[in-house]
Amino acid sequence: MTKYGVLGTGMVGEAIASKLIALGHEVRMGSRTANNEKGAAWAAKSGDSASIGTFAETAAFGEMLFLCTSGTGSVDAVAAAASALTGKILVDVTNPLDFSHGMPPSLFTPSTESLGERVQRAAPKARVVKALNTINADVMVDPSKVPGDHDLLIAGNDAEAKAAVTSLLQVFGWKSILDVGDITGARALEAYVLLWVRLWGVLKTPNFNLKIVR
Repeated sequence: MTKYGVLGTGMVGEAIASKLIALGHEVRMGSRTANNEKGAAWAAKSGDSASIGTFAETAAFGEMLFLCTSGTGSVDAVAAAASALTGKILVDVTNPLDFSHGMPPSLFTPSTESLGERVQRAAPKARVVKALNTINADVMVDPSKVPGDHDLLIAGNDAEAKAAVTSLLQVFGWKSILDVGDITGARALEAYVLLWVRLWGVLKTPNFNLKIVR
């Protein structure tokens, strides 16, 4: 049994936290306040292995962390927890989506930077791995939602951290995980989400993914 922390109480955070509970782990869900209504509701239905706390409390609790906040709130969340993230793996699932002009969204980061890089700078002693941001929440925790073989893309500076995340995601059911390089690879992973949103509109379902054919 491992202790995991999930920063964020939305759809993505709940999907990942619930998957980890189902796998037999202890999970704490974190938000700006320790009495977050969504977090409390999730903990109440998830059993004795589930708890809630602030971002800092959750970072201190977890041996590995998942960052599942909105893109606009991710850097602040990490900054609030940074002192407890030293040496820990932080899986960054966020995207820098800007909905200020409606749909489809744009990105609030330039092409020369990524939100993943900002997250790494906000917690310089954490080992940030960008992963799972290119797919729907349901597919993140159950790749079989998309039939056949398909690929998950990850990026990060620390090879051991990427190997550990890969091992966990294989337990989730992922068979093909492609490492695109250091944390600057998050620029490409995040930019792809603009195409993902367009494809969602065309396909009329969020349950799809990429297959890299060589």
